[in-house]
Amino acid sequence: MNLYPPFLGAGIRVNHISPDFKKAVVTMKLRWWNRNLVGVHFGGSLMSMSDAFYMLLILQNIGKGYIVWDKASTIRFKKPGKGKVSCVFEITDAIVEQLKAEADAHGKTEIILPLEITDEEGDVVCELDKTIYVRKK
Repeated sequence: MNLYPPFLGAGIRVNHISPDFKKAVVTMKLRWWNRNLVGVHFGGSLMSMSDAFYMLLILQNIGKGYIVWDKASTIRFKKPGKGKVSCVFEITDAIVEQLKAEADAHGKTEIILPLEITDEEGDVVCELDKTIYVRKK
């Protein structure tokens, strides 16, 4: 995944994906090519860090009878992103079971999962809400 062109171009690095696909850790260092006009992380690169990881984790855990899409994202910037920023994606069995049950009962469902991108000091650079869509095949 580290060679995926959008991640490579933004300087995004996948540091860890757990063997059970329930957790992923992604980082991005501040480089000349991912800075904005005022010298901090470009917002589009921060948004790119959040793209598709919840979808990937759920897809790997929910089974073959479902379609999973990363449907929407909202981002709220809290402070300028400087240095190395990181993001931790985590899902639980309860989330997967909830999505299965709702998709089985209604044909489709959505869930909004919160996410934070933090700097090296642990301060929140931005908060995101990721809307994940799941439906039966």
